[in-house]
Amino acid sequence: MREKILEAAIEQFSKYGVRSVTMDDIARHLGISKKTLYQEFSDKKELVKIAFDQILKHDQNNIEALMNGSDDQVIETLVHLSRMMRERLQSINPITIMEVQKYFPDAWQIFVHHKEEVILSQMMEILERGKKLGYFRKEIEVPILARIRVDQITSAMDSTNFQDANYDIVKIQLEMMDHFLHGIFTEKGREAYKTQQEHTN
Repeated sequence: MREKILEAAIEQFSKYGVRSVTMDDIARHLGISKKTLYQEFSDKKELVKIAFDQILKHDQNNIEALMNGSDDQVIETLVHLSRMMRERLQSINPITIMEVQKYFPDAWQIFVHHKEEVILSQMMEILERGKKLGYFRKEIEVPILARIRVDQITSAMDSTNFQDANYDIVKIQLEMMDHFLHGIFTEKGREAYKTQQEHTN
């Protein structure tokens, strides 16, 4: 039952945001009583926190599977990461991310920890691999560039950084990633990335 509740909560939060979806809504959606729901989760804050944690762990497992490929698959990994990011962000209403940041700080801290402990180290590993293979410029400072990229991801999640009424988190994230990569690619890396994108699309 706990897994069913989490699955329903993730679906409802992703579609409608976290503030507008009540515990009543989730219980009604599942056809269960509120008592059953509260037997599994003490309150909405706990449910939001655990649901958000599950989304991040799911994505982390997918990224780790990509990273476990051979060292020479740097470009393939980048293209797949781009696609994963696009699919994840397209599946979540942008208001959900904003509301978690503003109203559910405990849940947002899970992302902050994930960013520092998982995304940063994985980015450093990709950059080191790419340098060794000649895809990235040899003079780049990996710790600095990895930090810049991770901060870009966070910045694009904050709508207050973009005053455009047509704020599109997917477009902004992908544009930032593309700009970042083309700033560190060698010609070899640029051509390999372009070729891999064409094969994947």
